[in-house]
Amino acid sequence: MKALLPVALVSALCSTAALAHQAGDFFVRGGVATVMPNESSDDVAGTNQELKISNDTQLAATLTYMITDNIGTELLLATPFKHDVSVSGLGKVAEVSELPPSLMAQYYFGKSNSDIRPYLGVGLNHTVFFDAKGKGALAGKNVSVDGTWGVAAQAGVDMKINDKLFANASVWYMNIDTDVHIPNQTISTKVNPLAVMVGVGYTF
Repeated sequence: MKALLPVALVSALCSTAALAHQAGDFFVRGGVATVMPNESSDDVAGTNQELKISNDTQLAATLTYMITDNIGTELLLATPFKHDVSVSGLGKVAEVSELPPSLMAQYYFGKSNSDIRPYLGVGLNHTVFFDAKGKGALAGKNVSVDGTWGVAAQAGVDMKINDKLFANASVWYMNIDTDVHIPNQTISTKVNPLAVMVGVGYTF
């Protein structure tokens, strides 16, 4: 999926057609999103190893309002993503859920009356971590993860199905720099995930 998305985006950017997203339009997108952390962290005490964080796939949705024919604003929402946290040599040591709502400003390429519209966006992400639980070597121990604010960026493309429906593919990058608290240590952790979303949209 990650390999195919840039090809679709380049193809869309080279197209002379664009989807009918016009000033004043509201539209929603819904589909599935996979969050893939690009994590790095301080070494966990006594192990000389960093934390490892698993991928997860969940339902996601966006709500967009077109301010002009080319400029929009979008809110990203999703069902909670759940990640396993592990350490080499110890295996799984924790699990945690998170929600990454993001507010984006977007630029849509092309005109407002045709079939394909690629877009770029940049904005603000607020990630909330909850239901952190110690597992394995940390079973029964207090584990928590701080919420964060950071920059988010995206690239995507909408492709017309009919006057109201369109297909969508997008990729997101989120800057998530947090602290993980375990007994006797606070571990500075960069999550910085790449997220890929595919789905369909509806224009009101």
